[in-house]
Amino acid sequence: MQVVSARDITKHNQAQEALRIRENSRRKQSQTLVQLARSKTFQQGNLNAVLREITETAAQTLLVERVGVWLYNEERSKIECINLYDVRTKEHIFGNSLLKTNFPAYFQALEEERTIAADDARNDTRTQELSESYLSVLGITSILDAPIWLEGHLVGVVCHEHIGEGRQWTLEEESFAGSIADFVTLAIEASERNVVQSALRQSEAQFRAIFERSSIGIGLIDMKGQIVDTNLALCEILGYSREELYGKYFTNYISIEREDLKLYKQLMSGIRTDLKRTSRDGLQPSKSQEQLVERHRIEIERRCLHKNGNLVWTHISVSVIPGSNGEPEFFLAMIEDITERKQTELKLRASQEAAEAASRAKSEFLATMSHELRTPLNAIMGLSQLLQQEIVGSLNEKQNEYVSCIYSSGEHLLAVINDILDLSKVEAGKQELLLSSLSVADICNYAIWTVRDRASEKGLQLTHKIDLEADICIADERRIKQMLLNLLTNAIKFTPAGEVSLVVKKVPQGITFTVSDTGIGIDSSQFQFLFEPFKQLDSRLNRQYEGTGLGLALTRKLARLHGGDVTVTSTLGKGSQFTLFLPNPEHLGNKEANFTLSSLFSSSPVIPTNKTILLVEEEENTATVLQDYLHTIGYQVKWIDNSNDFLKQVESFQPDLVFFDFQLVKDIHIWNLLNILRKEPYREHLPIVMMTFSEPLEEEIVMLPGSVNDYLVKPIQIVQLESILMKYLS
Repeated sequence: MQVVSARDITKHNQAQEALRIRENSRRKQSQTLVQLARSKTFQQGNLNAVLREITETAAQTLLVERVGVWLYNEERSKIECINLYDVRTKEHIFGNSLLKTNFPAYFQALEEERTIAADDARNDTRTQELSESYLSVLGITSILDAPIWLEGHLVGVVCHEHIGEGRQWTLEEESFAGSIADFVTLAIEASERNVVQSALRQSEAQFRAIFERSSIGIGLIDMKGQIVDTNLALCEILGYSREELYGKYFTNYISIEREDLKLYKQLMSGIRTDLKRTSRDGLQPSKSQEQLVERHRIEIERRCLHKNGNLVWTHISVSVIPGSNGEPEFFLAMIEDITERKQTELKLRASQEAAEAASRAKSEFLATMSHELRTPLNAIMGLSQLLQQEIVGSLNEKQNEYVSCIYSSGEHLLAVINDILDLSKVEAGKQELLLSSLSVADICNYAIWTVRDRASEKGLQLTHKIDLEADICIADERRIKQMLLNLLTNAIKFTPAGEVSLVVKKVPQGITFTVSDTGIGIDSSQFQFLFEPFKQLDSRLNRQYEGTGLGLALTRKLARLHGGDVTVTSTLGKGSQFTLFLPNPEHLGNKEANFTLSSLFSSSPVIPTNKTILLVEEEENTATVLQDYLHTIGYQVKWIDNSNDFLKQVESFQPDLVFFDFQLVKDIHIWNLLNILRKEPYREHLPIVMMTFSEPLEEEIVMLPGSVNDYLVKPIQIVQLESILMKYLS
């Protein structure tokens, strides 16, 4: 009997076949990965081309119908398909998107799992949210998703989509899908690197173009001070070729000054300090480099030596360029040729010096002419006053007329001289104001009283009205009187008949003084010339109205010096209105006590009681006028024309009052004499009055010896003199 043994090896063969298939699949997957690793497409950095290759290769290897790459948007609110390969149509599509809010479980699974292997994708808890709107529509039954990670952050997913009967994914396939996702990561990195390198190349090209074509010289210098590179503009500035400058020390071509080393040390010290701060604060090198370049720069003007031996003026800006580690690596020098500008500056400086010299000469000339003109005027006006007082005898009517004409002409000439000097001071910025709180009524009464005779002579009605609220104003007393007198005198001069008025009002911002007249008026086209110095609207040789045209110009300048202004309205043939506005200052610079002017207008004779006066005056005519008048009204007067024996005369003459020429006081020797005099107990209360050509400025008053009690302005008028006599000898 023969026994035959038989065994069923179907399962064994099936197992062997399955093993062979798995080995083939594994081998195919390995070959695919090697193929992708060797692909030259990766080296080119074209992301779209690389993704096309990855999706096609992955679909062929895993035998799926669709493979897509989806990336998060910037807000991470959705994933967008940037490349999806469809095996059936052999097309690449893109543009679809999945919102995170619609599929929260799927997005959570992407973040938590290495791969999502959903054999039954429509019922898998991780992917079933996609069933209705995506999977069922496309016939997808199984999906294998591998998240894409870049620098530790989830940036997207590679989706392998199977259509047809359900498919069970093996561990090898899951591992392959993860490798495909890693290749996508490499592709993204290569693309970004390529973009950066491309931008860098483009930036370098742009910089080189700017470097070469710049009209400003540019030099790159190493930390040893040697020239590494230059542009054409710098070569032209220095006269050397690029080859001749390469490797040479930059300092060989520029003039070095003592402070340059200090500037260099400060620059480097600042760089080191910032590097320590950057390291301590943990800033990225790129940010610190930007800060260093932005914050640290030296800008100087130096002369450079041209190859032909000429010196070229340049503006040099030196910055530090850090290396990749943040340490200083190069100096970038920007050099601009400013020779032409420097030459212009020198010319302007020379012109300015010439103008200043001319201004000084003008001031000196005016000061000299002031003294030379005022000195004879003092005598003319002083002697005229003595004649008017009939001290040396009676005058007939014609003689009185002549004397009055002489005096008024002298007054007019003196006013012109004073206006010229005042205008010169204001324009030179040397006119200072001595502000004080003033009675508006007193100021206006003074102005009206001063011009009333002129108005009466022309038969004009002169009126004034003061707002009750306008009781006090803040101004320089002398200057506000001068401004009002200028406006009133001008109104009277140009008003043949009718009325001249002064109206004062309080306004929110200050106070206004309006001088109105019914005179000839002004054409509006001529307003622009009204306030120009030496400009008269009637410029004909046979003009009807005299004057220099300085009054209004000076008045406006003085008003603006107070922070106010002078404005005008006028109708030709009907009259004009000039308004002086003075603002309310925030604070009073120098407050002085108010005083009334009643004593100033007093014509009551001063009756001396054996009083003696010492007159110290170097100008003979002025001394003669004063001496004669004082003798006439009963004073004993001793005149000396110098200060050599001043103390001796005081000792022997025992004066009750001293009149002293201000020009002599400027001598330091006289100054000392006055101070010595004041230290003697029996002379400490002796009144000393200065005689000046104009009211002293504030700084001159401060500099006067403490012994000076008062001052008189030349030419000395009788009312001023009597006021002083009453004040100190009554």
